[in-house]
Amino acid sequence: MLSRIRGLIVLIQFSITVAIVVVAMYLFRNKTHEIIKVWMKIQIFLLGIKLEIEGSVDESCDMVVMNHQSLLDIIIMEHIHAKNLAWVAKKEITDLFFFGHIIKAPRMISIDRDNKAGIIHLLKEAKDRLSKGRPIAMFPEGTRSNGEEMLDFKPGAQMIANKLKLKIQPAIILNTRNILDSKSLKQKPGVVKVIFLKPVQAEKGTTWFEDLEQHMKEVFKEESKKNVS
Repeated sequence: MLSRIRGLIVLIQFSITVAIVVVAMYLFRNKTHEIIKVWMKIQIFLLGIKLEIEGSVDESCDMVVMNHQSLLDIIIMEHIHAKNLAWVAKKEITDLFFFGHIIKAPRMISIDRDNKAGIIHLLKEAKDRLSKGRPIAMFPEGTRSNGEEMLDFKPGAQMIANKLKLKIQPAIILNTRNILDSKSLKQKPGVVKVIFLKPVQAEKGTTWFEDLEQHMKEVFKEESKKNVS
């Protein structure tokens, strides 16, 4: 019961603070990253999150890929990573009334997965953000999992990385769904563990993407057994 009450409070808090953040980003276009960082820091505090980090961010990487189980995954990675990440989001999110501006205002990347021309748009947008020093951030699973196991990877991240010859930073995020389940609107304080794996260089004609998927799934499965809470 308490987790549902906390979830409702988080929903109200998000609605108010996101509105403030969106307006601020439009007013101060050159300060969007700084505004996002402040908002993320506030969320970490309000949600009662303690971080446990293994490994370290390699800021020379052009792309960050991680598993996805909660909205909290984005908040965690934004809070940790020093660079101005360019997240790849589904068009459905961008099209949301008002909340879609959380993608538009900071110039994130929107992709229409039902449009064949979407992949060309994605490549063009990714190349533009990289030229501005912004690493691409993606969830290769394509959608949120149930938090118990990772889903199979979609080819989008592989295609971008191969085409643009990117260096990828893989990361495993654990326990975010238990802390904030946006589907059931439950929230409780807790520990989030983030494991940064060794960077991988994309190379067309190799099995780097398949190997990475297998490795990330193995690490996730092994760490999940430890019952981080």
